[in-house]
Amino acid sequence: MRRRDFIKGITGSAAAWPLSARAQQPAMPVIGILATENTSRLRAFREGLGTVGYVEGQNVSIEYRWAEAHSGRLLELAAQLVHQQVAVLVAAGGTASALVAKEATGGVPIVFGIGADPVGLGLVASLNRPGGNVTGVTSLNLEVVPKRLQLLHELLPSATNMALLVNPAVPSLAEPAALLSRAAADATGLQLHVLHARSERDFDKIFENLSQLRAAALNIAPDNLFTAHSEQLAALSVAMPCLPYTNFAGSPPPEA
Repeated sequence: MRRRDFIKGITGSAAAWPLSARAQQPAMPVIGILATENTSRLRAFREGLGTVGYVEGQNVSIEYRWAEAHSGRLLELAAQLVHQQVAVLVAAGGTASALVAKEATGGVPIVFGIGADPVGLGLVASLNRPGGNVTGVTSLNLEVVPKRLQLLHELLPSATNMALLVNPAVPSLAEPAALLSRAAADATGLQLHVLHARSERDFDKIFENLSQLRAAALNIAPDNLFTAHSEQLAALSVAMPCLPYTNFAGSPPPEA
């Protein structure tokens, strides 16, 4: 068949298609958001989408799944998003959500933002060639947790009693943060109290314990829970005159 006859045949067939078939448009792509709770960071995420031409409800749809500070629900919620065949799964709940997302699917592209080493966690093969279906960014906050303790010691050279706050619901962050900090404390002759908070409901009790322990400073380990409630933690710290320094390892959320 000559090229001209082929093109005429195609255009003629298209003209004969039903109007409804020609009017059909591709469905909007769907982004799945997996997080422990809704934070102001998501406003920045939507603004970022807008800079590349995507507006929620116009040319992209977003499905949100919140674990409501219960990390144990993340796998179930991730499975829901995978079942909905989202185009991409955004692990917006820190390390816990990134690990669960990878466990839930090997086919859907996953994007994360964490403070730990993604290679050490097994999320990616390497930083320059992540491989697989997972990629993202890391601030490597975990590696500097002991350095922050040393900084507190330099600010308060006469203090020997300090505390570290971790979230035991995310052991991949809590355990190495405690291990590294204990080693740094032993090297500098500090007494270190490791305190646990699984949700914001534990914060008041934590600060009561700090008062009883007479800790001179608090080092807060990286965790999405603490980042999301940085303002609350800062207010509690300021309200304690016996706690002159609090060192926060996470990045504060953007302005609302």
